[in-house]
Amino acid sequence: MTTPFRLANQEIQAFVAVSDASRAKAFYRDTLGLPLVSEELPFALVFDANGVMLRVTLVKDLNPSHFTVLGWRVPDIAAAVKALSEAGVRFERYQGMPQDELGVWTSPGGAKVAWFRDPDGNTLSLTQ
Repeated sequence: MTTPFRLANQEIQAFVAVSDASRAKAFYRDTLGLPLVSEELPFALVFDANGVMLRVTLVKDLNPSHFTVLGWRVPDIAAAVKALSEAGVRFERYQGMPQDELGVWTSPGGAKVAWFRDPDGNTLSLTQ
């Protein structure tokens, strides 16, 4: 009898779709600070997201999701929001969700979350 293959021990890679490689490279590399590993144009840009391969995939027709597609856990969300804001990131505000002056929402379980968008409108988040 063979042991079933399990993905639990395999490395995960993340994907996000964008429509403009130059704009995406400037945002993910320069604004967010992710190291660019390779440019596989016209298909994707590959970034290192703290050991996770992030493939920023180029697509012709993009309909960004209205939910979070990528998120980062950070040790100090206020410091992260301030630093990204200074780099030009605009944090989202949502009706019906009490968010503090930085745009941080505290969940019923105590997690703190802030959302922002990439240049293509994909929703990204920070969580502490």
